[in-house]
Amino acid sequence: MLQLMLHAHPRIAIPPENRFVLAAVRRRRSWGDLRDPANRRRFAEWLTHDKRTNFADLELDADVVIQEIVDGATTLGSAMGIVFRAYARRFGKPRWGDKRPSYLLNLDVLVRLFPDAQIVNIIRDGRDCVASTTEQPWHRGGLHEAIATWCRAADAGWQARRELPAHSYRELYYEALVADPVGHMKAVCDFLGEDFVEEMTSPAVMADVAVPERKVWHELTHGEVVTSRVGTFAERLRPDELALCQAVMGSRLVRHGYQLVDTDRPTVRQRAGYLPMAARTWLSSAKHGAALRRTLHSGGENPLASRLTNAGRVDDVPGNADEP
Repeated sequence: MLQLMLHAHPRIAIPPENRFVLAAVRRRRSWGDLRDPANRRRFAEWLTHDKRTNFADLELDADVVIQEIVDGATTLGSAMGIVFRAYARRFGKPRWGDKRPSYLLNLDVLVRLFPDAQIVNIIRDGRDCVASTTEQPWHRGGLHEAIATWCRAADAGWQARRELPAHSYRELYYEALVADPVGHMKAVCDFLGEDFVEEMTSPAVMADVAVPERKVWHELTHGEVVTSRVGTFAERLRPDELALCQAVMGSRLVRHGYQLVDTDRPTVRQRAGYLPMAARTWLSSAKHGAALRRTLHSGGENPLASRLTNAGRVDDVPGNADEP
């Protein structure tokens, strides 16, 4: 919903979720020094032709994107920025962004790639998040993984709030946004340095453009902004599921201003069943994060930071992508 609200702005384009940004960082050393045009071509061909990157969802001309990367992307951030710039250009817009939940766990990596990035983090009641996640066709980890994932994200957001400067990090709450979309999108626009436009409160207009048809789990984005999904966890979670959610998430929910409801305490068996999945989720996240960060400190070859124009703008012309 927030992606589409931003995409509805006449100056901002936010594409469907991709899978190339973090993957490219993990494989950073395999491309070689991107100051070599031949290496830039190898990188560009991987990004545009490997189905796992979801490049096809952007509906861009791969040959054009490849050539722009070859002509003007001597850093990894610039190379990926050129892809987003091309997507923004498809809509005649001067700014671009990107959205993927896993970015919240890797904000330091994103800031290395895009030093002037502005990050908007939307927070939702963890109980509603768990109820929604466990209903999705792509979710395989069950209740325990959904709880652990929300907790990990909540902690990462809290860390970002403490460490990132106010001009680069902004939080808003889902419940407040759907209750007053005008007021809260005005605040987001102030943060981004853009004028608010009414079209941002009707994100469904952009759903056919920016949500791939295969993602049927996003069907609610084709409707109006409503409050009817707020606090529905009481009907969507069983009493024992809700009890476990609150036992694990409780302090985090309260920290974000959510009120706990009366439930029975989870049994020792329920808690014990949660712990192995929580440990696996946290260890997996830590392992992937460590691998990413090792690539950040792997030497001077193949620099990271984008040299496109500031704030995700597309004011520079193809071939001058490394101009500041």
